[in-house]
Amino acid sequence: MKALVTGAGGFIGSFILKELVSRGYEARALFLPHEDSTGAEKSGVEIVRGDLTRPDTLRNIADDIDLVFHLAGRVLDWGPKKAFKAVMVDGTKSLLEECKGKIKRFIYFSSIAALGMNRNLVGLDEDAERQRTGISYCDTKIDAEILVNDFCIQHDMSYVIIRPSNVIGPGSVWVKDIIDAFQKGPMPLIGDGNVPGAFIYINNLVDGTIYAAELENASGRTYHLRDDYDITWKQYMETLGSWVDKKPFVSVPVKLAWALASFFEVILNPISIRPPISRLAVGVLGRNNDVDNSRARKELNWKSRINLNEAMDEIRQWVIEEYLNTQK
Repeated sequence: MKALVTGAGGFIGSFILKELVSRGYEARALFLPHEDSTGAEKSGVEIVRGDLTRPDTLRNIADDIDLVFHLAGRVLDWGPKKAFKAVMVDGTKSLLEECKGKIKRFIYFSSIAALGMNRNLVGLDEDAERQRTGISYCDTKIDAEILVNDFCIQHDMSYVIIRPSNVIGPGSVWVKDIIDAFQKGPMPLIGDGNVPGAFIYINNLVDGTIYAAELENASGRTYHLRDDYDITWKQYMETLGSWVDKKPFVSVPVKLAWALASFFEVILNPISIRPPISRLAVGVLGRNNDVDNSRARKELNWKSRINLNEAMDEIRQWVIEEYLNTQK
């Protein structure tokens, strides 16, 4: 089997690529023109340089490919919608066109954010109504899901949509960015911080993704992948903070944080200046996002291989051995 991984230079993409190689797949990886691909090259991966916003750079990328793991996207919580659309929707369309009539399955990485981060997502399953909120990341995830579904049905292509919850692991956004914020100044909690973290550890996410890619009956299905870890955002942030001698400072009510984020986004997003707080961050940190993950458990026979204590130990080791060493 030969697999293509887009977004291979990103956190999740690099783990997917590593697992595919370990399982004996032939792998091709899409990297941006100036991304570091040293590790992938050393493991024997075929490197392709390209950009989803430039369809000409994707030409023939899916030739001789069986499975496509499409992770490339704009993984930011701020910015003008046109920037998100160019990558998340138009770029996905260009990739699908290249895959048409060639591949066995298209695995699209979406997010639970497609359900809408303006509400609690607790208990919502994959068939729950998606809600548009005006948050560019969330709304373009909805558009991309619809695109993948419609395109693949029209062209008789097998596909799977993966919706991870908040991905943690050594070097993930929800590790590095939080510790970076601690280092820069006071780090507040949103609300009281007592909502579940709704985390998925990277290795557990990779497991579920590979199951969905390989299982014949998963075709046309959407899966929520979330670990049942018993840890709140407050507990999680206090733990991360303790490793760098910091702790969360006060808390901001969810409604106030959402209003402030809305105000800053209206002013700063159009001119591409990062707001001090975003609605996406408020929705993630301040609401209960424990989506229903029973479909993955039943249909994929998936479960969390790495438990919470093991996950936090591995993250702590990365913080001490790698993150802190780079700060010296």
